[in-house]
Amino acid sequence: MIDFLSLRMREMVLILDFGSQYTQLIARRLRELNVYCEIHPYNSIPTLDKSLKGVILSGSPFSVKDKDAPQLDLSKIIGKYPMLGVCYGAQLLAENNNGVVAPAATREYGRANLSFIAPDSKLFQGISVGSQVWMSHADTIVELPDGFDKIASTNDVEFAGFRIKDENIYGIQFHPEVYHSDDGMTLLKNFIVGVCGCSQNWTPGSFAEESIKSLKEELGNDKVVLGLSGGVDSTVAAILLNQAIPGNLYGIFVDNGLLRKNEFESVLEQYKQMGLNVKGVDAKAEFYAALKGISDPEKKRKAIGKAFIDVFDREAKEIENVKWLAQGTIYPDVIESISVKGPSATIKSHHNVGGLPDKMNLKIIEPLKSLFKDEVRRVGVALKIDDNILMRHPFPGPGLGIRIIGEVNEEKVRILQEVDHIFISGLKNEGLYDEVWQALAVLLPVRSVGVMGDERTYENTVALRAVSSTDGMTADWCHLPYAFLSKVSNDIINKVKGINRVVYDISSKPPATIEWE
Repeated sequence: MIDFLSLRMREMVLILDFGSQYTQLIARRLRELNVYCEIHPYNSIPTLDKSLKGVILSGSPFSVKDKDAPQLDLSKIIGKYPMLGVCYGAQLLAENNNGVVAPAATREYGRANLSFIAPDSKLFQGISVGSQVWMSHADTIVELPDGFDKIASTNDVEFAGFRIKDENIYGIQFHPEVYHSDDGMTLLKNFIVGVCGCSQNWTPGSFAEESIKSLKEELGNDKVVLGLSGGVDSTVAAILLNQAIPGNLYGIFVDNGLLRKNEFESVLEQYKQMGLNVKGVDAKAEFYAALKGISDPEKKRKAIGKAFIDVFDREAKEIENVKWLAQGTIYPDVIESISVKGPSATIKSHHNVGGLPDKMNLKIIEPLKSLFKDEVRRVGVALKIDDNILMRHPFPGPGLGIRIIGEVNEEKVRILQEVDHIFISGLKNEGLYDEVWQALAVLLPVRSVGVMGDERTYENTVALRAVSSTDGMTADWCHLPYAFLSKVSNDIINKVKGINRVVYDISSKPPATIEWE
């Protein structure tokens, strides 16, 4: 069976994760440089083959001095492949070779500037003294092992970079993957191209071509069923599959009663125009019944998930001889389901079709499981998918069910649909939609006094939220024009019965999340 996580386009870089909050950023930066990479826990190294061009050791929340610090036997890797240790990874290389790592006099966190660069260093080629870098560590290397050469320093960190003599093995104390490191991309490119010799052939077009070919080989004439949501991931997965196995893909689009205004009808029509074989299922009543009396957000997610499984399973059984279940899983879903210490703690239940594989006894195909969200979009562009779907803001699987704080019912959904429609339409009309990563409205369980005409009102409050982001991992609130917010607020209060107050969410992620539940 083909593992699409290992569809390597002839070369790859392996990132070993020690638990750093920045590990995904390393992978994203390499992908931006058109180099394929995979993240694996440090204690679960995959089988290595000739496609491997280099290894990066990530940072970590641990100290190498901690009793339970992650340790790695590098004997199978070191000296055989180029290697770059980042922060903890650099300290681990020093510690394991009899260097000295000790607590820093003060925790080194934030911006610093390079004060020394070895002039002949491949890693720092094109980077000048004074370049800003981002530090995030409590320990520091105070003595390099024998055979290690210093190649970079800052005013406070003498060994900000080193190389093992006569080896393509490097370590750096700072984080080049973070935007605050001004020449971080240059350093990473120096490593993966100049040191590892990667040819930068990982492109959306090549991924689509290779994926379609692999899907044809894997699926043959088998039938595949796929749950469509109107979102980017499931749509791109559907187009890839449809091009690989035309006539054998069966899409099911469920109206759970928690979609945006008129979304079910409009998206279903778009799918049919794209040549997809899709069946629309009106299951609103089942979802509202399943949500009755439930206010806890995690219980709501589970109730929505279970209802979807029941509906989808029932509809899929009407298709004869289906052998595969396709899912729009993307790479962050895969990474976040694995921890360097075992399964990750639950932040919130996944909106993917969890539970379906066991219940339906089907084989799983996940054609996008090696891609980040922005890469999925670029593949969609290569496949010529309409921008109306491709450039849509992210929308959660549980839909408006987690944008209604408290119990969900049909009337609350109607109110929020109207509010959302005014907000999103306003962004589009003012040319602001494409400047925002994600915009949403949240119906709050808060009623307040208002005055409309000569009447006193006691109605609901709605919160508007718009954030900017690169990947959804971090996000900042958008500074939308006051005139726009004023107009949208007036339109909502005047046109949506049941709302008399609008507020704007100005919290960033972290510490907040993008969605409220």
